Amino acid sequence: MTKEIAYVERLLVIIPAFNEQGAIRQVVQSVQAVLPDADTLVIDDGSRDDTAYRARRAGAFVVRHPFNLGIGGAVQTGLKFAQQHNYDYVIRIDGDGQHNVNNIQAMLTALQTRKADMVIGSRFLNADVDWHIPLSRRLGIRLYAWEVTWLTGSRFTDTTSGFWGMNRRVVQVLAAYLPQDYPDVESRIIVHKAGLSQLELPVQMGARTAGVSSINLAQSIYYALKVTIAVVTTALKDYSLPIQENHDADLHRAKDRRRALQPYPAVGDASTDSSA
Repeated sequence: MTKEIAYVERLLVIIPAFNEQGAIRQVVQSVQAVLPDADTLVIDDGSRDDTAYRARRAGAFVVRHPFNLGIGGAVQTGLKFAQQHNYDYVIRIDGDGQHNVNNIQAMLTALQTRKADMVIGSRFLNADVDWHIPLSRRLGIRLYAWEVTWLTGSRFTDTTSGFWGMNRRVVQVLAAYLPQDYPDVESRIIVHKAGLSQLELPVQMGARTAGVSSINLAQSIYYALKVTIAVVTTALKDYSLPIQENHDADLHRAKDRRRALQPYPAVGDASTDSSA
């Protein structure tokens, strides 16, 4: 009698990193301590320091970009890796140590129980929010949350969060369509228009453990203008579930949402990156 082998769901934690040699080892090891059965992938996005070396020494898989592509390119590399290696779930955290890895289990549980296809960690669902966020960034965060809420019909509070959990279908969609520059806000629209569900969960985010933020006041204003234009453009595009995933209910939802946000039937883009 042949013994049936139980299927074990596979989890990948992707960590995009750029010049994060001061924090990356601690981030990788904290993930391994909380999720010993998960694989960890660091995407070194053209760092000029020892980020890749320290990540590898900490026990992570490492993919290195020869030059800096930006956060969207780094995350997309991780999603393509997950897609090619057939992971069931993917968690994305940042490489600077701000995300609390103890929140990952709640996000993973929400995915496994099918409460949502994508789970986003929100700083602003907690009562004890750290309000030491520069005013320009706070205003931007509120603006983007309002835009995404209005376009999707669902309430979002933290659309700049880089703390994500995803199932296979979200991975397949974003691996094809994720924008390169500022993916966090636009990804909410893309996932919505693909007919997939999203859920925000409260998480704790601390200060950077090393390095400095790359966004100043002038960049915040530029970011606000660029993201607003990008969000409107994204809402006019067409995003489809992968052909191999034949989920009729999701396909119907995707078509309905495209009609609601796309006033001209001829408007629509295919993936800008068809490589696997």
